[in-house]
Amino acid sequence: MRLTSFTDYTLRTLLHLGINRDRLVTIQDIADLHSISKNHLMKVVYQLGLSGIVETVRGRNGGLRLKREPSEINIGALVRTTETDFFMAECFDPASNNCPLTANCHLKTVLSQATRAYLAELDKTTLQDLLPPAQPDIHPITLHRKAS
Repeated sequence: MRLTSFTDYTLRTLLHLGINRDRLVTIQDIADLHSISKNHLMKVVYQLGLSGIVETVRGRNGGLRLKREPSEINIGALVRTTETDFFMAECFDPASNNCPLTANCHLKTVLSQATRAYLAELDKTTLQDLLPPAQPDIHPITLHRKAS
């Protein structure tokens, strides 16, 4: 199974915000750090804002921050909302299934069980579980821009 870029960027954004709880983070900061499109990231942040996970602060000194505690953000639930489907093979989508083996094939059953196990494992995980332990001598990840 492979996550979409949207889900990947969502997880990266939340990890970055979780590590940098003490300050506002800009979309540009995250885009630069991960070398991803700012425009694509804006869509991710918009959805995170609609879901109530991220708070956006407008203005010159604005940015993003987590609106919920990392321990309240379940990774399984998040992945379910960001992925469009979990079609592991053609036979999962009745609208496009043209496989002649479907009637006698047990692959779909096995893949369905594997997907359920995958999501069950993610359901046991919160954003807090993915963050490094807080240590007084560890500084949050920040970008160091070269002086022009």
